[in-house]
Amino acid sequence: MRVFLIRHPKPLIVPGTCYGRFDVDCENPQAIAERLNPSLPNDAPVFSSPSLRAKRLAELLSPEIHIDARLSEIDFGEWEGKKWDSIDRKSLDAWAKDIFHFTPPGGESVARMRERVIAFAESLQSESVVLVTHAGVLRALVGHWRGLSCDEWMKLDFEFGSLTRIDV
Repeated sequence: MRVFLIRHPKPLIVPGTCYGRFDVDCENPQAIAERLNPSLPNDAPVFSSPSLRAKRLAELLSPEIHIDARLSEIDFGEWEGKKWDSIDRKSLDAWAKDIFHFTPPGGESVARMRERVIAFAESLQSESVVLVTHAGVLRALVGHWRGLSCDEWMKLDFEFGSLTRIDV
């Protein structure tokens, strides 16, 4: 299977704000769609996170998109929309000690996010697919498909509006 992984455009949010599921709009999805479209297969289904910043781009790439909540970014719970420097220091330290298993208040752990992302990946049945989603989701997918350790896949970098092709 050929998978075309696309990270959403840069979100319109104040720098230093914690956002995962926090739904915000994005910068110039039209220009990104125009740049990416020639590199994408015409007949591949396009799957998108339900987030506005992903969905706006996906809608410009295909007249028919499939929204799947399993492609949502990690849920930071009570931290969503707050400035990072306003979040309780003890909670941030606990998260830093065990990023994979720590669950922010009212949110989800990286381990839980990875489970739902892998469940999505295992449900794919097309020869080619286009996924418009978030950096955390892209890291988990590539890590899963490449057999990377948690430390390795958590360090993967995907630029806003980038396209990465992977053969699975």
